[in-house]
Amino acid sequence: MTDLEGFRRETRDWLEKNCPPEMRRPMLVESDTFWGGRNATFQSDAQRVWFERMRDKKWIVPHWPAEYGGGGLDPARAKVVREEMAAIGARPPLRSFGIMMLGPALLKFGTEEQKREHLQKICAGEIRWCQGYSEPNSGSDLASLQTRADLDGDHYVINGQKIWTSYANKADWIFCLTRTDFSAKKHEGITFLLFDMTTPGVSTKPILLISGSSPFCETFFDNVRVPKKNVLGTVNKGWDVAKYVLQFERDSISGIGDRGSKRAMSEIALNSVGADDKGQLADPQLRSQLASFEVDEVAFQFASERASDQVKTGQAHPAFSSAMKYYGSELNKRRLELFMSMGGSDALEWESERSKHGQTARTWLRTKANSIEGGTSEVMLGIVAKRILNLPGA
Repeated sequence: MTDLEGFRRETRDWLEKNCPPEMRRPMLVESDTFWGGRNATFQSDAQRVWFERMRDKKWIVPHWPAEYGGGGLDPARAKVVREEMAAIGARPPLRSFGIMMLGPALLKFGTEEQKREHLQKICAGEIRWCQGYSEPNSGSDLASLQTRADLDGDHYVINGQKIWTSYANKADWIFCLTRTDFSAKKHEGITFLLFDMTTPGVSTKPILLISGSSPFCETFFDNVRVPKKNVLGTVNKGWDVAKYVLQFERDSISGIGDRGSKRAMSEIALNSVGADDKGQLADPQLRSQLASFEVDEVAFQFASERASDQVKTGQAHPAFSSAMKYYGSELNKRRLELFMSMGGSDALEWESERSKHGQTARTWLRTKANSIEGGTSEVMLGIVAKRILNLPGA
């Protein structure tokens, strides 16, 4: 315990000295997030400094093994780093699907060559990844996917289409589910492939959402040649890898349930709605809704911390990420509904400077996808019922 307390003091001192003040403010717009990649640009010098200092400290991914670019910290010390960053409101220095989803799968299923090739580049923010899962006719029923990979000598030739591929138009590489055996049962005959988005035959087309902006794309593959060595895991057993990745994807999506702000929602509401003669929020119905929400928000924060600890120590139930994904996405939808209620008609503004170009309204509309992406809320509840509560099927 003494050693851990000493590490906490050292961590706190280092962060205080090295995290620029600008990087301790809430992230409000897309450019506040640094994604890395071959064509990455920094929003500000402070963003660059913060990323480079954390990269050099090996704390971009503090719990990954040091030989693959991580910090090599044990779960307790990695947790200290997270806690001390949260204490000063430090932004993540790098956001990456490579960290959130692909990296854990590489550590579990990858060959030594694949780990050496990809993990250090992920930690250094050199390569930006996207996820090739959903297809136009294979969403919740993902295992029905039809994008095919046919073996031709030392390469697979890929043909097909993916949809809702987040940031595909900005990504450098993709981790992609393909069908390699059309005679097998649909959960079999799937192979997990990694390949460069600049490979001839890969093209993308952005998808516009009702919010007015979107990270989503359609992604097309036309005779794309991928080396056999880029198979992650076993040929025709890619569904095992895919399910493992989904645990981490759902865990990362659940994070939207945490605002990361020290200000309570009720405090924010007072500024918008005003107080009555007792100093309470003037709208009693909204006051009741906020009280209920804040209890659930605190419960989610504790549940999230517990889930994170269990994942780091290998004690997590494989299906618990589905429970957290459901909880977090539904909580975020409720949060934005409350923000819209607080703002009244002003919250409906769409393009004015006063509303920051409709930030609240656009974010509210965007939350509608939270309960769909990464697995619908209905599917998540089904998984919880079957695999955690052991309820009988219909």
